[in-house]
Amino acid sequence: MMALPVPVPNSLVGRVILVTGAYGGLGEAAAKAAAVAGATVVLLGKKIPKLNRVYDAIGKLGPEPALYPLDMRGADPADYEAMADKICAELGGLNGILHCAADFSGLRPLETTDPEEFVTQIHVNLTAPWLLTQACLPALRRAEDAAVVFITENRERVNTAYWGAYGIAKAGLEGLVSLLHDETDGSPVRVSALQPGPMRTSIRARAYVEEAATGCPEPGVYAPACVYLLSAEGAAHRGRILRPSWS
Repeated sequence: MMALPVPVPNSLVGRVILVTGAYGGLGEAAAKAAAVAGATVVLLGKKIPKLNRVYDAIGKLGPEPALYPLDMRGADPADYEAMADKICAELGGLNGILHCAADFSGLRPLETTDPEEFVTQIHVNLTAPWLLTQACLPALRRAEDAAVVFITENRERVNTAYWGAYGIAKAGLEGLVSLLHDETDGSPVRVSALQPGPMRTSIRARAYVEEAATGCPEPGVYAPACVYLLSAEGAAHRGRILRPSWS
């Protein structure tokens, strides 16, 4: 564990940052922090009213953001390619992706997990982030410095009984970070991940239904770490998983 990094003020000025899962938990907090740091934030999510709420809030914090409504459960590679093309055409390029979208329905044995639910969680938590990243890599490579940041979980916690497809996907995500880093090392694209500690999110509430609401911090405590990894300073953690401590 390391202390929470504090990014340099205005460290994302001039950068276009795509945030998935942008209207809840860490996604919303990080999107706001990125705007304060000067980024033009592209908000991606499936529920337009919630995206609009975050859009209005971010408009008061930094550059005008952009909305991109998309349901990652059903999007295909062509949808992600169209998204990347539109972002570049309207905003002039892409400098970073922060993958905060997640799907978790609760703890249950693998044996009794509905097959469709299993496939959906693997897709949203692992396959879809890769397909989106793959479609954006050409745009990211055109930037002088670009970052792809994935959000991982503590494998000692989620690779245990009842975490199901979510735990499997998060283990796979660490493998994706390692492989993609090896393939992009030396290019303008930096790949890294953030493993936040416990935080007050809907996912944690589904897993720990009896936990006191004040038992862990708000997601915003980890937002500066997201900005840090997206900024040029994040080069120090290229290919690594940042595991900060909030206490």
